[in-house]
Amino acid sequence: MVTAIVLLNVQRDKVNAIAEQLAEVDVISEIYSVAGGYDLAAIVRARSNEELADVVTNRLLKVSGILKSETLIAFRTYSRHDLEAMFNIGMEKTT
Repeated sequence: MVTAIVLLNVQRDKVNAIAEQLAEVDVISEIYSVAGGYDLAAIVRARSNEELADVVTNRLLKVSGILKSETLIAFRTYSRHDLEAMFNIGMEKTT
């Protein structure tokens, strides 16, 4: 599994429409409207680098209103659950 965060600048009057359109793409698990230098952030979970490349270089290009994108490929995933488990090693309760 390849996970990427795709940051998007879009036409201001199309933010909601583009977000809804991207939410329909099967490998985009979440889409967030965000504040700051970008308008939308999409979480892409692809089966391979080739599938990720297809989404970023082909499918997103077909969405009218996307002005610019930046793709961040994730190397590792850290979640609160994973971090808590890692720091609790040897701290298990005994009865």
